[in-house]
Amino acid sequence: MSEPVVPQPDPAVQTAAAERLAGLATPAGALGRLGELGVWVSAVQGTCPPRPLDDVRLVIFAGDHGVAQHGVSAYPPAITGAMVRSFVAGKAGVSALAAAHDVAVRVLDIAVDDDLEGVPTDVGAHKVRRGSGAIHLEDALTPEQTAAALEVGRTVAREEIAAGAQLLISGDMGIGNTTPASAMVAAALGLPATEVTGRGTGVDDAALAHKLSVVQQALNRAGDRLADPVETLTAVASADLAATVGFLLEAVESGVPVLLDGLMSVACALSAERIAPGARAWFAAGHRSTEPAQSLALEKLGLEPVLDLGLRLGEGSGAVAAVPVLRSAVALLRDVALLADLLPPAEA
Repeated sequence: MSEPVVPQPDPAVQTAAAERLAGLATPAGALGRLGELGVWVSAVQGTCPPRPLDDVRLVIFAGDHGVAQHGVSAYPPAITGAMVRSFVAGKAGVSALAAAHDVAVRVLDIAVDDDLEGVPTDVGAHKVRRGSGAIHLEDALTPEQTAAALEVGRTVAREEIAAGAQLLISGDMGIGNTTPASAMVAAALGLPATEVTGRGTGVDDAALAHKLSVVQQALNRAGDRLADPVETLTAVASADLAATVGFLLEAVESGVPVLLDGLMSVACALSAERIAPGARAWFAAGHRSTEPAQSLALEKLGLEPVLDLGLRLGEGSGAVAAVPVLRSAVALLRDVALLADLLPPAEA
């Protein structure tokens, strides 16, 4: 499979944005990370000063995971379907944040193990399968399902971009999903389960030890296939996570920036970078989650999170919470006067 071609942000625009930042009527370096983020937004938009981020869109990819039947989560799998209904009703944690920060939310049933009767049909229009395989015992997907999930993600990204998205966010919902996401990060970084596995929904010590064993079993079972990023998705990921990878790939190939969320989002970003080297230039990290695999993946991607609030909700919540910070960065680079314009002209 040939590598997708990833355009890179215009270096001339990045230079112009950095020069504008240096010329603002503020002390040198006084804007800190806000200045850096403003330059990044300007570069990925290809214009200086940057445009306001008026159209930010979150897509939540929902799916169940076979490992959730094997004691890796503090919550039962039935919660996944219940939470999809909560997103539809606008009553989830991320729904409140999105309403507060003017972020559009779309939820999709990619692999929920439920018919979701009564939920709007468009939620399930892209469903790949019911649940994904228990990765320590079997592959998560067939190769055909992996390809289908990747294409679903691409299709959804194209739809959101066509509708005007200036910034995309990928969200997740699926009990047990930190287990395959941890395996994805371990595969990408060549690490054992002991270094990537965290408590997810807050499991106790005994359940954490079991979860660690499940992740390592999945890695051992997949073996040399983990050297290939697409085969990694088939072996140890899930339909919803593979769809997220497709979503990110389409965004970066279209030159649309992505604000990453927690472990699932960042694991998928690392997978996208494996498939399409250079993708990382279009990513910013919304927040640092409590999962060790997320910090390891961010380090590999060279990304410093905007927020560090101890969040582990998922859903895209940490990234949505960071949107006002990015908008602040844009406003400063756009609207602060240039020092040269405030000083009297030098005498001839």
